[in-house]
Amino acid sequence: MARGQAGLGNRVSTVLARKLGAELLRLRDAAGLTQPQAAEALSATAAKIAKMERGWVPFRDPDVLVLARLYGLEDPKAVDGLLRLAKLDRERRRAKGWWQHSPSGGGLAEYIAMEDVASRVRSWQLSLVPGLFQTPAYVRSLAVGEGSWDDPNEIERVVEVRTRRQARLTDEVPLQVYAVIWEAALRQVVGGREVMRAQLERLQEVARLPNVRLQVLPFRSGGHPCMAGAFNIVSFAEEEAVDVVHVDTMVSTVWVENETEGAAYRTYFDRTSRLGLSPHDTLSLIDSLHKEM
Repeated sequence: MARGQAGLGNRVSTVLARKLGAELLRLRDAAGLTQPQAAEALSATAAKIAKMERGWVPFRDPDVLVLARLYGLEDPKAVDGLLRLAKLDRERRRAKGWWQHSPSGGGLAEYIAMEDVASRVRSWQLSLVPGLFQTPAYVRSLAVGEGSWDDPNEIERVVEVRTRRQARLTDEVPLQVYAVIWEAALRQVVGGREVMRAQLERLQEVARLPNVRLQVLPFRSGGHPCMAGAFNIVSFAEEEAVDVVHVDTMVSTVWVENETEGAAYRTYFDRTSRLGLSPHDTLSLIDSLHKEM
């Protein structure tokens, strides 16, 4: 088990707690207050505030509310966002790091929160271009094809969220992405030939970024360890942080935040990636498919 995980119970630095702690630290700094001053408002010690800001302890709602008020946060939506993160973190801790089901909408929100603070993502996709690489037209076509959106404005919000996520690829400290895509995802004509042509062009662009490694698993590779389904492995810069595996199903999201199971997913990914085309040959295949379109 990873360092910082064994024998600590709730005293583990989790992804969501670190995100919430960082936001409270930002608010405290903006308010010009010190850790002892924040601690006095909670009748606690400065050491507790330090642990909260580093994500080492679960957050109680009353503590979050007191600190938000102390730091001058008056926007009800912003406060609700902090409380939601605290609740998700407590639920993850109660699940003892194994896995958690959540509605697909909430699962996506939680995944984006993790991706936002991640240092690396390894993505295996069977039938879709990874979200970080999708064009707006491709996203829109997927949403229309899903058939569950009654309001066109909702579809545009999906497009906007996906586009914002992609900013991580070109941040000052860019997200490292290693993606392996089954050939079927590139041959499936989502939204028509023009949409797919543009999508293939986008893949050619991102594949040349220094922080992106893209491989295609060709049909001829035959059976492989990842045939059961797609998943993402999200890694973090902190030494204590355990990888989080994100698996979407049709109606829910499964999370794995456990060193043993996470290691198994990493092994599956590595074995499958060794069957894939090299990055150079991947670009050649994408170019060939682009010309066919």
